[in-house]
Amino acid sequence: MNHTNESDLHDRLTPMQFHVTQEAGTEQAFTGEYWDEKGEGTYRCVVCGEELFSSDTKYDSGSGWPSFWEPAALEAVRTKPDRSLLQTRTEVTCAHCGAHLGHVFDDGPNPTGLRYCINSASLQLDPERDS
Repeated sequence: MNHTNESDLHDRLTPMQFHVTQEAGTEQAFTGEYWDEKGEGTYRCVVCGEELFSSDTKYDSGSGWPSFWEPAALEAVRTKPDRSLLQTRTEVTCAHCGAHLGHVFDDGPNPTGLRYCINSASLQLDPERDS
């Protein structure tokens, strides 16, 4: 399946998911589905299904968005400078399909000191199931 076909994406994604992942939008703080999620599992890209983050690295940053101190694998995400506002931030995208996920900041907890501040609309939680 071609996950980058715009018509297909409009059919599969909610308007907010499309705005965030394809137009580098941002959901309002404290409104996304996963900002306060405590369940265990794997957070996948809502566009292509690739594994991005684990609940093991999720923490409450108080920012109102899901926050992680590292991706599931360093090669799962890409970063690039984002100068769209009056400051320079570091944008985080899915390495597989290029979907916008959010931004990464250097004010996170140990061991990495990073805060991957990710929009809920770009994620799909795949809960861990008991065997």
